[in-house]
Amino acid sequence: MEINRRIVVAGVGLTVTSPLHASAASMGSAPMYGLIGKMTAQPGRRDELISILIEGVSGLPGCLSYIVAADPQEPDVIWITEAWQSKEAHGASLTLPSVRDAISKGRPMIAGMSRVAETEPAGGHGLVTPTL
Repeated sequence: MEINRRIVVAGVGLTVTSPLHASAASMGSAPMYGLIGKMTAQPGRRDELISILIEGVSGLPGCLSYIVAADPQEPDVIWITEAWQSKEAHGASLTLPSVRDAISKGRPMIAGMSRVAETEPAGGHGLVTPTL
C-alpha cells in the first residue's frame, strides 16, 4: 500500500505543532513541573480548607494549572493537582505573601498530607504549554 507523502507530512506537522502534544522538552526548555498531592482535612473542615486553598492561588507566576478537588469517597480528603512552568516557579511561589497566608490559615485544618507523585506535564485540554 502506497502512503501519500502529503498526508504523512501534514500528520507530522500536527504532532509537532499541536499544543496537545507539545512538551517543554521538545521546545528546548526545561520540562514543566507537576505535583499530585493528597491532603486530609481535620474532620468536618474539608470545605473550609478547600476555600482557603483556592483563594490563595489566583494569578501565581508560572502556575499553569492548580486544581483542588474533594474526594467523593472520603469526606475529609482533598486532591491537589498542579502544573507549573518549572520546578523553580513552584518553589518561588512558596515565598509569595498570598501563598504563605493560605498556608498559615490552612495549617490548623490539615490532619495529614502526602505527595503522591511528581510529574512532567506534557500538555492536554485546558493546559496552556509555555512558549519560547
